[in-house]
Amino acid sequence: MLSLHAANVASIASRPSVTATCGMQAGMTRRPAMRLTAEFEREKPAMATGTSVLDAKIGSGTGKVGKIGVGIFGVALVVGFIYAGIHLIGDLEGTRATSILPFVLLGIALLTALGFEFVNGFHDTANAVATVIYTHSLEPHIAVVWSGAWNFIGVLVSSGAVAFAIVSLLPVELILQVGSNAGFAMVFALLVAAIIWNIGTWYLGLPASSSHTLIGSIIGVGIANQLMSVKTGTSGVDWAQAMTVGKQLLLSPVFGFVLAALLLLACKALIPNKQLYQAPVGDAPPPFWIRCLLILTCTGVSFFHGSNDGQKGMGLIMLILIGTVPTAYAVNHAVTTRQTQDFVAVSTQTADMLSHYVSPTAVVGDSRDEVTDYIRTRQFTPNTMLALRELVNGIGTEMALYKELKAVPQDKVRNFRNNMYVVSEALRLMQKSGSPKFSTADAAILKNYKGHIDNATKFIPSWVKVAVALALGMGTMIGWKRIVVTVGEKIGKDHLTYGQGAAAEIAAMATIGAADWFGLPVSTTHVLSSGVAGTMMANKSGLQWGTVRNLAMAWILTLPASICLSALLFWAFRNIWK
Repeated sequence: MLSLHAANVASIASRPSVTATCGMQAGMTRRPAMRLTAEFEREKPAMATGTSVLDAKIGSGTGKVGKIGVGIFGVALVVGFIYAGIHLIGDLEGTRATSILPFVLLGIALLTALGFEFVNGFHDTANAVATVIYTHSLEPHIAVVWSGAWNFIGVLVSSGAVAFAIVSLLPVELILQVGSNAGFAMVFALLVAAIIWNIGTWYLGLPASSSHTLIGSIIGVGIANQLMSVKTGTSGVDWAQAMTVGKQLLLSPVFGFVLAALLLLACKALIPNKQLYQAPVGDAPPPFWIRCLLILTCTGVSFFHGSNDGQKGMGLIMLILIGTVPTAYAVNHAVTTRQTQDFVAVSTQTADMLSHYVSPTAVVGDSRDEVTDYIRTRQFTPNTMLALRELVNGIGTEMALYKELKAVPQDKVRNFRNNMYVVSEALRLMQKSGSPKFSTADAAILKNYKGHIDNATKFIPSWVKVAVALALGMGTMIGWKRIVVTVGEKIGKDHLTYGQGAAAEIAAMATIGAADWFGLPVSTTHVLSSGVAGTMMANKSGLQWGTVRNLAMAWILTLPASICLSALLFWAFRNIWK
């Protein structure tokens, strides 16, 4: 019996198993899959202990070089914050205050705004480095430092268009009263709500959109303000602007998914190099030209993320500065005397031109209230044109009197800026709606005038850009791992190939770059995650539907959750700061 049993065991052991046979057959037709299996076999010890593939890569990477990069970034961090602090103190030197309260509020608000950018860093920026890490193009620590550096550069060279597009979503009355209790309640409510949701989704490893979160927070504040306002129905959300921004945020991930899939299919048809479509083997880096391509696309995504996402906090920081220390930040002190003289001449020209469109029956009491009502309701009346002309004429007269923007008296600077702001917003809405109709020559005059107004009010000091860039970079350095693991390991069933990584990054870079050019906010998270999913579908690699379902739920819930959070916080802060 024992000898017969031993013979049977030996016979079974000598026969190839069904699994092995299937594996050999699959290996004859799918060699990349065999290499992928081999790689995962090597990484099993890490997986068995509950760690991710990323932990194995970090453990086997050139940590020494990465630590040097982290050290360099640390030095840059210290130098940058010293630079920002010196310039902030210098700007505040001429400010007269009767108490220390405005400066305390300024410090708390700035820390909160930079906290949002910090969370944005480890939440959104981490997406840019996932592909270069999982294709072994860069060691993880080096990739993070490299991405942080290009985010920094992107923030520094940003135009500010996205920042002020975000600000324009806020209720106009809260912007005009940003230095009041209601204004501070607005700023703190939307920032705290955005931070809470971002930290929650980051903790779960879900790459939800910081852009969606911030937009939802702004809408929540607007709705709460509308419900709490005496002027019900006229002081809520700028729904037209919200719809414009919302369309970009919703369409950009679809565009990223489709573009990345098409790019991968086009590459397979035009570039027959098999190395491009293989998963990495062990820890070996990809071929040189593929590695250069992947690093280039990572660089582009990081740069455009900084130039787009980095601006979203800048606009809020400017509102904080204007509300607490208007003397220093309400108007642009960098405008020269020559530019001021030119602005006075353009104001006179614009006021004269608007006179041709004023109805003889128009009557107006307070010009700014009349124009503000137009911004709220979008209803143009004959009185609106008269009020607009009076404001333009008054701004030009005051500018001629003060000679320079930095010479505007402290007790008048807030009112002066608010007049300029409502004129700029009214002109934007008139240009957008096409009502009233202006001749081509007159429309050019208005466009020139609006450019001068925006130069005086829509500016971002260099130290604000530096502070935001450093907060983004610091967030990336500290909390990047959770989101990188999701993007690199949990979206597709197979390991990311070189071609997939490049296609997803190029699609993200193109989408975010185009949005930045047109001054439109988009989500780096959604675009890149969708791009990775698109390449998996195009490659027929398959998706991990559990992760896709969680991502979709996080994306769907982000707007309603942030709206409810910010509305509740705004109501609470308004009642606390009565």
